[in-house]
Amino acid sequence: MQAHDDSTADTLIDARWVIPMEPARRILPQHTVVIKEGRIEAILPTGEAHFRYSAKRVYRLKDHVLIPGLINLHTHAAMALLRGLADDLPLMEWLKGHIWPAESRHMSADFVRDGTLLACAEMLRGGITCFNDMYFFPEAAAEAVLAARMRAAIGMIAIDFPTPFASDADDYLAKGLAARDRFRGEALLNFCMAPHAPYTVGDRTFGKILTYAEQLDLTVHVHLHETEDEVRQSLSQHGLRPLQRLHDIGLLGPNLIAVHAIHLLPEEIALLAKQGCHVAHCPTSNLKLASGIAPVAEMLRQGVNIGIGSDGAASNNRLDMFGELRLAALLAKGANHAADALPAHQALQMATLNAARALGIDGHTGSLVPGKAADITAVDLSGMETSPCYDAESHLAYAAGREHVSHVWVNGELLLDERELVTLDTQELKAKVAYWQERIARHEA
Repeated sequence: MQAHDDSTADTLIDARWVIPMEPARRILPQHTVVIKEGRIEAILPTGEAHFRYSAKRVYRLKDHVLIPGLINLHTHAAMALLRGLADDLPLMEWLKGHIWPAESRHMSADFVRDGTLLACAEMLRGGITCFNDMYFFPEAAAEAVLAARMRAAIGMIAIDFPTPFASDADDYLAKGLAARDRFRGEALLNFCMAPHAPYTVGDRTFGKILTYAEQLDLTVHVHLHETEDEVRQSLSQHGLRPLQRLHDIGLLGPNLIAVHAIHLLPEEIALLAKQGCHVAHCPTSNLKLASGIAPVAEMLRQGVNIGIGSDGAASNNRLDMFGELRLAALLAKGANHAADALPAHQALQMATLNAARALGIDGHTGSLVPGKAADITAVDLSGMETSPCYDAESHLAYAAGREHVSHVWVNGELLLDERELVTLDTQELKAKVAYWQERIARHEA
């Protein structure tokens, strides 16, 4: 066997199993991922990899499975600072009575920066390498993401009422686009239009968002059909269900991510599929706010691309994709009385490759394929609670949890090493969190 002419790599990661996600249902035992200049150079049997390549760093993870970094398709990262503030309430009472007033008192660039750093720390420790955010002060969120060195799609939020961030819809859009301009060229960042929801955004604003999305080729990320009350309000105010309203405006298409998508008629599922829309399924938040159970199995049957999101830590209360993919699989089985309604391998795909497709970044991440960015999560399956292991994909969905994540790489850079964060100072972060907790609690008492 001949060695490559250029056989030097940056990193070799040996693992008991590698699950590349492309092609589907493939598990590679005793394989090594070769990383060079931030990208996957090759995935080879371990013996062959070490014969063909030398590397500066070698990780021998003999009881681990390597998967693509998990992608959280919907969250409000900075709301980690509001975790547990007003639990066990319906959505609109929760928003109007507690969350929106707290945001009006405390929201600032510092709040968003610190809250997003906290969320990044939690997500990295849970094997998440990328998230799709929707919140205020997007520049501050972007700064936090870059400090953590993880990947994110930053939402340029728009709503039709004032907040400490912006005075009106035009101000939201202008500030969002300015943030995009500032960070253009950052390899770890993408930007998307993020109108909050049909009940907070008018037709004029949606029209402007459509124009920007088409001109700049941007994803549109919006809460849609989350509650029955949302649908009733839309029928009362507009004479249309929210999905039809957005369709009439022209927003449905391959660039749309519909978040929640719970209360859908059969013809609406067919419309999402026909238009090539994506769905961000947030099972824990949907249950905790008593919003309902999304018809995931039927959407998948009709060909809708579905990713998984956590929603914000204020309504979940965890940014835990292992918990989400497990719950997604179990809910689909129970709701459809079919054990194969959402198999483990499909749930894992929803948390990786499907989410990357929804964000339009599947050419860069979402699977372990030579040429893609080395966004990799290592999960240790050596514990008694994960033994024995007959099927690594099944274990990731039903047995393992975020506490089993040992290492995380983004763009080939090690961000979590034996469960220790590399890029974030945990003591400094804890001090920031304590400051915000004291300040927020004082006002909520």
